[in-house]
Amino acid sequence: MAHELPPLPYSYDALEPTIDKQTMTLHHDMHHGAYVKNLNAAIEKHPELASKSADELIRDLNAVPEDIRAAVRNNGGGHVNHSMFWKIMKPKGGGDPSGEIAQVIQKTFGNFNDFKTKFNDAGTKQFGSGWVWLAGKSSGEVQIVTTPNQDNPLSQGLFPIFGNDVWEHAYYLKYNNRRPEYLAAWWNVLNWDEINNRYKALKSGKTTQEPALAHR
Repeated sequence: MAHELPPLPYSYDALEPTIDKQTMTLHHDMHHGAYVKNLNAAIEKHPELASKSADELIRDLNAVPEDIRAAVRNNGGGHVNHSMFWKIMKPKGGGDPSGEIAQVIQKTFGNFNDFKTKFNDAGTKQFGSGWVWLAGKSSGEVQIVTTPNQDNPLSQGLFPIFGNDVWEHAYYLKYNNRRPEYLAAWWNVLNWDEINNRYKALKSGKTTQEPALAHR
């Protein structure tokens, strides 16, 4: 098949107490798994797309045949988003950022705490299901954006440096309707090394080959 579900880079319970084992199991195996399955089903109708990576597909949705465009947008986006999501988290992560990403956050938002406040506020105000992102341009400039459903900043000409999933399936078992509490806790599991790698890839112009978005 053209696309495969990537394994988690850690155990299902590795991010507890921030993200519980049951949520992680369902989120990875069932939700991400369904996006991969449905993306493959759509691609089967147009075998000429089998050589394209998921990020290539959603980067130019207008080039995708209309009869499968919605399926690719939703499921290709879900595949790309989650492939990134697992990697930008890690056990015993969090803390203050370092390296280039720390510098650009300070330059753009003043300080890390102000950035977190703005990021969490955007995630809280995202109506319904969606994502909140720190996305950037090849010039290195960054901005906070939100997208509905499984849409990805790639479709807007931006590169997703990192993002948080605010679909209810990402947090409801543990946090119920307390999305702001989930958003605040999530910073405790961030993998700043991976995030720095993604920012460096953006600035170097290598984002089409970035490991978290690579064809599987």
